[in-house]
Amino acid sequence: MKCASLLFTLMAVLPTLVCAQVPIAELLGKFNPSEHPGFVKIDAKHTEKRDIYLRKEAYEAFEKMAAHAKKDGFTLQVISATRTFEHQKSIWNRKWNHERYREWQPLEIAKDIMKYSSMPGTSRHHWGTDIDLNALENHFFETGKGQALYRWLCKHAASYGYYQVYTSKVNGRTGYAEEKWHWSYLPLASTYLDQYTTQVTAAELSGFKGSELANTLNVVELFVKGIE
Repeated sequence: MKCASLLFTLMAVLPTLVCAQVPIAELLGKFNPSEHPGFVKIDAKHTEKRDIYLRKEAYEAFEKMAAHAKKDGFTLQVISATRTFEHQKSIWNRKWNHERYREWQPLEIAKDIMKYSSMPGTSRHHWGTDIDLNALENHFFETGKGQALYRWLCKHAASYGYYQVYTSKVNGRTGYAEEKWHWSYLPLASTYLDQYTTQVTAAELSGFKGSELANTLNVVELFVKGIE
């Protein structure tokens, strides 16, 4: 099943959101969302995690979507939302140091990790606009209740501004493998993407294992911009 995500679809039905320039530190996840006035904590009824945040507008839209889902018999559970640079760094470095990569070359390690995980400083989760829902594996969304939930999201999520940005790799989409759990609030995320690609280069990506490969892997062009 192909889920319609399409940034271009959203832009056709919503006016371009004009916002002030976002500080580069926020684009890179180098801030504390708990201290940022534009962020709110996700209520415990929507997540088992403690102290996770979204931008206010994205959260308001999510709550409306979750209420609709509840009426239709589905529970939207937030597994991950805003991640700081340090959070993403801990995920990245833990994977980098895994025993399975003991005999691998650095470039091959980075490529393998980046099937599903972002280099620190390049994750859409830094922006506070993206959420991971219910399970972190495509298989969950391909059978039973998970499949029904995915169909519901494909049908209704766009009504609330949420789109699956990492779809199956068709039509030349680059970057990460398909993620049926990753949903992005594009009325905000599209503007952050525009600002990211004009403010951030590989030179700003440092301080983690393999960071010197960011330019070689062309991460901004192929991964940050590698959405549908």
